[in-house]
Amino acid sequence: MLRDFIQPAIRAIPRSIVRRLPLCTFLLAPSLDGEDIASRWTETAESLEIAVSTEAAEPHDIALELLTCLGQALWERTTIAERTGWLALLRAEIEDGVNGEIDDGALLAKREILSSHAAALSTRRLEEYARASFAGTAAEYIHCLWHDVTVRTGPEHLPAGPLRKRIEFMTRFFAPNRGPRVIA
Repeated sequence: MLRDFIQPAIRAIPRSIVRRLPLCTFLLAPSLDGEDIASRWTETAESLEIAVSTEAAEPHDIALELLTCLGQALWERTTIAERTGWLALLRAEIEDGVNGEIDDGALLAKREILSSHAAALSTRRLEEYARASFAGTAAEYIHCLWHDVTVRTGPEHLPAGPLRKRIEFMTRFFAPNRGPRVIA
């Protein structure tokens, strides 16, 4: 059953992203050395090793966790133009009063940024937020390439307009393989 989710998710990763990353090794285990984490990734001289906990998780969620790890590793390989563009996109969202986010990790990081004037000026917190929102968006972008998705709504979720801009950003810098368009 898990294979029915993992393999299609991996096949959906655009070649433009695959070329940026080293050879990837995936480990799916009930838990990760007794740690209370869903995933982790490490880079060695030869590969990117991604480990995802399968304990008490749905196969679809496990695949998304794997894609989020890929998004985190991809963030580490972004160009200056990509990072500058991403930060400009996030600044515009904040200026427009967008409070929701792509996932729980990015929402937590965004709330930290918005918690005080001092937090808003913190370069470290901005970097953490940018990384989390980029990784979550990269995962959702690949998710959209993998199969049709349903956009969640509500105050904690990213509204459709900003979500569309993020997906368009991803398609501009990380072109999808040939096939169906992500956004009609």
